[in-house]
Amino acid sequence: MSDIVFTDEMAKEYTILIPAMCPIHFELIKSALSEFYHVELLKNEGRSVIDEGLRNVHNDTCYPALLVIGQMIDALKSGQYDTHKVALIITQTGGGCRASNYVYLLRKALDKAGFEYVPIIPLNIADLKSQSGFRLSIPMVNKILSAVLYGDLLMDLNNQTKAHELNKGDAQRNTQYWISRISNDFNNSKSYDLKNLEGTMTEIVKSYDSIKRDHKEKIKVGIVGEIYIKYSPLGNNHLEDFLYDEGCEVKLGGLLGFILYCIYNTLEDKHLYGIPKMKYMLYKSAYKYLTKKEELMRKCVRENSNFEVFEPFDEVIKKAEKVIGLGVKMGEGWLLCGEIMDLIDSGYKNVICAQPFGCLPNHIVAKGMTHKIRELEKDANLVAIDYDPGASRVNQENRIKLMLAIAKENINKDVQGEI
Repeated sequence: MSDIVFTDEMAKEYTILIPAMCPIHFELIKSALSEFYHVELLKNEGRSVIDEGLRNVHNDTCYPALLVIGQMIDALKSGQYDTHKVALIITQTGGGCRASNYVYLLRKALDKAGFEYVPIIPLNIADLKSQSGFRLSIPMVNKILSAVLYGDLLMDLNNQTKAHELNKGDAQRNTQYWISRISNDFNNSKSYDLKNLEGTMTEIVKSYDSIKRDHKEKIKVGIVGEIYIKYSPLGNNHLEDFLYDEGCEVKLGGLLGFILYCIYNTLEDKHLYGIPKMKYMLYKSAYKYLTKKEELMRKCVRENSNFEVFEPFDEVIKKAEKVIGLGVKMGEGWLLCGEIMDLIDSGYKNVICAQPFGCLPNHIVAKGMTHKIRELEKDANLVAIDYDPGASRVNQENRIKLMLAIAKENINKDVQGEI
């Protein structure tokens, strides 16, 4: 198996291809990286992506890996790129998740497809492998974190507005405006220090608040699950669009929450197993820094609009502890339960857990804890939807429609009870 290192020389002239996941966030992350590297976000989807994944990755491999690798190879075969001048970036998580092996799966697939000369950049959390030509500098990390914060804010306000807008498309047009503006600010080294962050967030909130909306009651649906399938339209068959077409209001937990979950797991390790003091202090400082940014975002929403303000992550932790131990951290672990409980408390009692078939942590936690959650929340309307190459989209949507039918019945019961 070839092992092509992404060098400093490559960094000057190669295009780095980024797989898609969160539509809003990744557009901003791409812009955040553009000051330092030439990057491009992949947007190709469709059956050809799945077929490339099936052709080059064993079908027992988890669906997100199959899609990401399929999307990359499909892009390389498209003729849009000089394949001798591109590199591929992919996350490498460490821990018990099979995502730890994504880099090696991708390398094997590239060799099989005839792209053995294409370098891979592992964006790793656990320091599994280093790359000399790609470095995460402090300014770059600050920009990426700002992109995550802006992405969470835009996603949440877009979802709250889109379900009630009087002029169809206003929310999406506003979102696209802010993606373009923030991207331009990133290119001009603006919008990621604390002062600019607060000012821009305040403007964002006010811009959504000015969109004309009705106050009709909608079926509120929350989405949780494995991080890729939860966010990626490619992975979940455009689940959010389907729910909007069915007249629902949709809510997802932010990407910052997943980052905080990963950091907090290390803090929890101190109590469970013990870790070096220096490592603990480093992660504690990172957690404090990010929750401070989170509170800034909550403040901007609370003080400048009537939008629902999401709960701080510390509250999500407390809600998770009602259901499951914090030592359960493979995959999305206890975060799944915490987000479900938080959604229910926020009025989103209809929750879809979107997960790849065969993802054991998510199946165990999501399906295994359903009974416990229903014991605590009697009116919780939960459904787990599996996604894989052979799954029928019609079957998935029919199961969701059944959940929505139950949601409508529950609303009618509530109305009759009030009468």
